[in-house]
Amino acid sequence: MNYILFDGNVRNQLLPFTFTRPVADIRVGILTIREKWEHFLGFTTTTVTEDYLSEKYPFLELEKNILINGSFIPSQNLANIVKGLEENQAVFFEDEPIAFFTTEGQEVDFDSYDIIQYAYHDVLRIENTWDIFSKNGEAIKRDFETLTKGRVSQPLPDNIWAKNREDIFIEEGAKIDFCTLNASEGPIYIGKDAEIMEGSLIRGPFALCEHAVLKMGAKIYSNTTIGPHCRVGGEVNNSVLFGYSNKGHDGFLGNSVLGEWCNLGADTNNSNLKNNYAEVRLWDYEARNFKRTGLQFCGLMMGDHSKCGINTMFNTGTVVGVSANIFGSGFPRNFIPSFSWGGSGGYTTYKTDKAYEVAKIVMSRRNVDFSDVDAKILDYVFETTAEWRRE
Repeated sequence: MNYILFDGNVRNQLLPFTFTRPVADIRVGILTIREKWEHFLGFTTTTVTEDYLSEKYPFLELEKNILINGSFIPSQNLANIVKGLEENQAVFFEDEPIAFFTTEGQEVDFDSYDIIQYAYHDVLRIENTWDIFSKNGEAIKRDFETLTKGRVSQPLPDNIWAKNREDIFIEEGAKIDFCTLNASEGPIYIGKDAEIMEGSLIRGPFALCEHAVLKMGAKIYSNTTIGPHCRVGGEVNNSVLFGYSNKGHDGFLGNSVLGEWCNLGADTNNSNLKNNYAEVRLWDYEARNFKRTGLQFCGLMMGDHSKCGINTMFNTGTVVGVSANIFGSGFPRNFIPSFSWGGSGGYTTYKTDKAYEVAKIVMSRRNVDFSDVDAKILDYVFETTAEWRRE
């Protein structure tokens, strides 16, 4: 069977992260949504996404296909039902399709389909940007069980303090010294070749993905994921870093999501609670306005390739687009468009040639190429976000 992940109707609600990736390539928990599906299905997947992303994330249609909504996080039970779909069958959650069977060139009409209603209570779906951190703890627990089932952890070093050792899993090549690992509230996963430096204090659920580094004296609270090749120091609470991003110094990051290739300067802090304790609103690209989140705690949403200088202060519920460069004193506004250059004193446009020059240098330090395809994607983002930039 050929499995294809599609973005569904929530793609625009997940901007700025879906400017540069399909919905299925969002990381929540330990793995991306795509990696979760591929694990349970036992097959690789392709993608139906925006045209400008399709060269990097291609689509392959065969004679028989099952299309899967990339905003749904799979369980083994859900994956089994999806794998069992036959011609003209679909599985729905309420009014939303989770997956459906198609043949090559078929025009899909759900009125003619046999609809299976998914009535189990294990549904976990990412519909808004804040779902990425607010559902991250549950996603870590599920991924931990999936990745460690039937396996034995590398031994815990003698020089650490650990609580609930049975819920701590260390992959091969990880380095851990003189730190505290408290898994009493949820599991702790340390990925392959990751490193936790001395003095770090960690509470689960927590995931440190492969080749990621926790700096000396880091304080990491529950429901946090540090993606592959990230470097993190200071204080972090209930946040997700997708991968290849740095928060290398002291400062607070809470109830936040950073995309890939982001960098927070030393002593950067974000507010995750308004002074009046009111509900937080976040910029919504589709509504072209600020949207209610239903949350009292909500921090920073930062798209790929964005960076900020030392001592940057982010207001509660700030959304930063793709490839923005923020610096200077005072609080920047709580919606910063893609390719903005500046801070509280105002912005100019961050020209693409300069932005790409930086991206090439940053990515080469991790032995990753900034390709022509990457440049084309960012060119598209630059053009389509021009309306938000005012100089």
